[in-house]
Amino acid sequence: MKKYYVAFAVLAAVMTACGGNDAKKEEKTTATTAAAPAATTDLSANPDYQKGLELVAKNDCLTCHKVSEKNIGPAYKDVAAKYENTDANISMLASKVIKGGQGVWGTVPMTPHPQLSEADAQQIIKYILLLKK
Repeated sequence: MKKYYVAFAVLAAVMTACGGNDAKKEEKTTATTAAAPAATTDLSANPDYQKGLELVAKNDCLTCHKVSEKNIGPAYKDVAAKYENTDANISMLASKVIKGGQGVWGTVPMTPHPQLSEADAQQIIKYILLLKK
């Protein structure tokens, strides 16, 4: 019987780490996490910020990333600090979001997101790069 409890606990942990199916929880986390950057500078009027924020909320981005602190992956603000907001960087980073990657931020690989279109991935990157201080 103990084996079943352990198996259930492992399954629950994996489901939680993968984002589960709780879209409302994810949207709430996004609103809370993203509120700090909008409060310090008026990014809320920027259409790239708004559209990117919506796409982050719709996808599993917040499973591994947070705005201001490292989680499984780097904080969005750390990514913004590392890369200039150029068309070349937006294309390169969007490609990494779609194809996945490893090695730039450590040994944990980023899961590929092939369901994202190039335009949506670029919009997410534009949002992230707007978080640069």
